[in-house]
Amino acid sequence: MAPRDTFTRGTGRGSPVSVLVAGIGNVFLRDDGFGVEVARRLMRRGGLPDEAAVLDVGIRGMHLAYRLLDGCAGLLLVDTVHRDGAPGTLYRLEHDLEGTGPGAGLDGHGMDPATVLATLDGLAAVHGIDRPVDRVLVLGCEPAELDEGMGLSEVVADAVEPALVAVDEMVALLLDDTVDAGPAAALP
Repeated sequence: MAPRDTFTRGTGRGSPVSVLVAGIGNVFLRDDGFGVEVARRLMRRGGLPDEAAVLDVGIRGMHLAYRLLDGCAGLLLVDTVHRDGAPGTLYRLEHDLEGTGPGAGLDGHGMDPATVLATLDGLAAVHGIDRPVDRVLVLGCEPAELDEGMGLSEVVADAVEPALVAVDEMVALLLDDTVDAGPAAALP
């Protein structure tokens, strides 16, 4: 398995990619580790196009923000989301980059994905670059348990395999920038 602070892609570490798949979450808060588990399985499984990379972000939002400064056409965030559905339900969402507004202060220990995206344009401006990400999709899973503890609940663990299929589909969407992700909806 690749170390946590690296990303895995077909052509090697450190190369620019078209699509970055970022697994988000805290493995010490049960189902919050969903995105991390999906990223780890993707790294073991492989099979994404060479233009895509997988990054196990965990709770390191600042790491993600600086990684995004390298640029990518599409970002796929894999995380838990609360949409009042049944636990284990998968959702495909599109993030509105125009609605992010100015970011909150930089906090290396408290930058959730929304804060990372809100901060990204400011970071890019400081470094003299345009918006480094063109499109952001989110694959979310409705959590069942967010208490302290390790391991996913059974219902969320059962959603990991379907999430791998959804990642493949969403990466294909991001690689084809003429396709709209569609409305926010639960995946079958």
